[in-house]
Amino acid sequence: MTQKHIWHNLSWREVAEILKVDFKKGLSEKEVENRKKKYGPNFIPEEKPFSVLKIFLDQFRSPLIYILCFAGIITLALGKWTDTLVIFLAVFINAFFGFWQERKVSKVLEKLKKALKTKATVMRDGRKKEIPQEEIVPGDIIFLKPGDRVPADARIIYVEDFSVSEAVLTGEWMPSRKTTDPLPKDTLLADRENMVYMGSLVERGEAKAIVVATGISTEAGKIASLIRETKEEKTPLQKKISRFAKIIGAVIGIICIFIFFGGLARKGDPLEMFESSVAIAVGGIPESLPIVLTVVLAIGMERILRKKGLVRRLASVETLGATEIICFDKTRTLTQGKMELAQVVAPDQELALKIAVLCNEAFIENPDDPIEEWVIRGSSTDKALLEGGFRRGFLKPELEKESVQILEVPFNSLDKYQLSLRKEGNDLFLYVNGAPERILERSKNKEQWKAELERLTQKGLRVIGVGYKKIPISKKDQFKHSPQKIKEQAKDFVFAGLLALEDPLREDVIDAIKVCKKAGMRPILVTGDHKLTAKYVAQKIGLKVEKENIIDGKELDELSEKEFMERLEKINVYARVEPRHKMRIVQAWQKKGKIVAMTGDGVNDAPALKKADIGLSLGSGTEVAKESSDLILLNDSFSIIVQAIEEGRVIIDNLRKSISYILADSFTSIVLIGIAKVVFGWPLPILPVQILWNNFVEDTLPEISYAFEPGEKEIMQKKPTLFGKSLLTKEMKFLIFATGLIDEFLTLFLFWYLWMVLGLNLDYVRTIIFGAICMDTAFVVFCYKSLRKNIWQINLFSNRWLVFSSLMVFLTFSLAIYLPPLQQILHTVALGMGGWLIIIGVGVLSMFLIEITK
Repeated sequence: MTQKHIWHNLSWREVAEILKVDFKKGLSEKEVENRKKKYGPNFIPEEKPFSVLKIFLDQFRSPLIYILCFAGIITLALGKWTDTLVIFLAVFINAFFGFWQERKVSKVLEKLKKALKTKATVMRDGRKKEIPQEEIVPGDIIFLKPGDRVPADARIIYVEDFSVSEAVLTGEWMPSRKTTDPLPKDTLLADRENMVYMGSLVERGEAKAIVVATGISTEAGKIASLIRETKEEKTPLQKKISRFAKIIGAVIGIICIFIFFGGLARKGDPLEMFESSVAIAVGGIPESLPIVLTVVLAIGMERILRKKGLVRRLASVETLGATEIICFDKTRTLTQGKMELAQVVAPDQELALKIAVLCNEAFIENPDDPIEEWVIRGSSTDKALLEGGFRRGFLKPELEKESVQILEVPFNSLDKYQLSLRKEGNDLFLYVNGAPERILERSKNKEQWKAELERLTQKGLRVIGVGYKKIPISKKDQFKHSPQKIKEQAKDFVFAGLLALEDPLREDVIDAIKVCKKAGMRPILVTGDHKLTAKYVAQKIGLKVEKENIIDGKELDELSEKEFMERLEKINVYARVEPRHKMRIVQAWQKKGKIVAMTGDGVNDAPALKKADIGLSLGSGTEVAKESSDLILLNDSFSIIVQAIEEGRVIIDNLRKSISYILADSFTSIVLIGIAKVVFGWPLPILPVQILWNNFVEDTLPEISYAFEPGEKEIMQKKPTLFGKSLLTKEMKFLIFATGLIDEFLTLFLFWYLWMVLGLNLDYVRTIIFGAICMDTAFVVFCYKSLRKNIWQINLFSNRWLVFSSLMVFLTFSLAIYLPPLQQILHTVALGMGGWLIIIGVGVLSMFLIEITK
């Protein structure tokens, strides 16, 4: 019965009749039990957090890992225990790094969570009682007061100067004043003044309401259901790695088949050909790539965390760099999330400020403490006026020494103003503060203010009016205990001025938006605020806001999918939006093939945060929003988004450097073995276990060191599409191919000369080839510091980790050829000075030739 009716369109008496409740006595306990069985408990089920085991097992869900595991099983079947051990060691080291980083993030999230157990006051069997929120059922009569969280969706039946902050649901910072009157059927959620919704915060006054929906049937529950129904897409990096792994698997498979059957055609031994094919597979599979990807992304996460951005998913780090569209909310994302006095328009500004401070219900909780420690309590509007006065030198305690209050009439939603009767010396003044329209109706000088009021309103500011009236001191006693008589005097005011309040922009927002535009990203404002407010904010941050560039939720509903897609490119601002609108906006851009980021902090943002390629939530936002996001801005600063995107671009650039180097190395191993074995019929120039040592021990540290490469200066001046492309760009493919050919030529020539011409011992020759490939790592690694510039055009030693890792290659290779246990495992022999000169010479020559190809 709670789903069929449009509650805001009905009178509260009709609602009580439909829900079969006596609005004076409430439900009986017997009826409550029946409804509990029918509707269930009043809570929104949460998704189970990932277990430690699931986080660990997720590290193995990668096509690259599948290929490595397959290679490990094959080597195990052939009895190559060393090869098997090294391959599976690579798999588990990768899993450890990924698990460690994601587990660390989950612990931070656990600390961010705050358990909120809400209680509610209800009327049952004619008596008020306090019960846990979970026990509320449809039809319950609830009572609300300042500071309460609304426990369920309810239709208001009585209000007394009642206002509620619904920012958690609608995104609008300004409190919503509530009434009891029915509203049109098509009234948007943010405009339903006769309803209160689960999770909203009571700011002022008192109310009585009938619960119409509980649990997953509430608006918050519907959003939670929408989140669960939203399929979590793979990140662009995950998709690229998946495609990449399939290509590598297919290429290596084809080459292995070619080697096997080519060898058989040359009447080679089938077992030997099979072992050669396995050697090709071991050499071609980039064992270190999963580790490098994981570590580079983890280091990126740490760097973003130091800038107060918490990345929840490892693969999301790369997606940040490819972001093309940023859809952002206004409240607390662009703005500070609190009202401030922005402008005073008055012939006598001091008088206007004095009235705003004195005729004000906000109060100082600790007036005896130093001013900088004062805690101000009251409605957001009154607090903003009081704080605005303080900043301009109007301290309420000081003013009250000369202005003694005789009586006040609090603000109420009917009159929309508050009154304060004060004695100042031998004079009596009636001050008024409230809605400008209402005060102007009661003022003598109204005409001159109408244009000014319209100008401020057009900017989307919240405008407060103030005025005063001098009353004969002889009438002081007759007003002393009579608020009604004071209200009778509320006319013929002198209108003293207008005070404009706004939710101010964060200091870094305008610069951050400029950087976004310069970086080729499209910023789009998506807010629950009114059109005028959205337009004003958009203009301040530099967005184009002609008629065609701004649209509200109602207008969006009227557009067909085709019409919306046609207008999409022109719209910069969305106002008065609901969760379904945000989802539609994200999906529309994704249909155009764009990578979309969405910022938000409320429950209303959560579905779109989850649907977006990158969900960005605020640290001060709701837990629902944080759980649905990929990046949490721990200090709510918009500039973190820009810094995170820049970091994401640096990471993509560095990943490409690592991947290019890894693939060039793998390409060298495949061609070296393939040509030597199939084309020339030579023995293997390098053994599989030596390839594994090179791939896993020699190469991994230099490959990871690319993660510490500083970003190139022009990185935030490039189009995001450059970062959203496939992992292998044209320049990468060329460099990989060129490096492979150069290294193949040098190593094949070296093997031919040493083994065929000089007839040296095969183990010695293999050790030289092994050493040449290792030394190639030590020198060629610097060629990949930049994929575009030569080494003499850059600072070769800007990355001390890369320099350190290059030196470590010499150490690890020395261990491989001089330690007897490793000599036995790797089938190496000790080299003299001549051998070292050969392998170092090959490395230097290789670096020189690669730089020429650039």
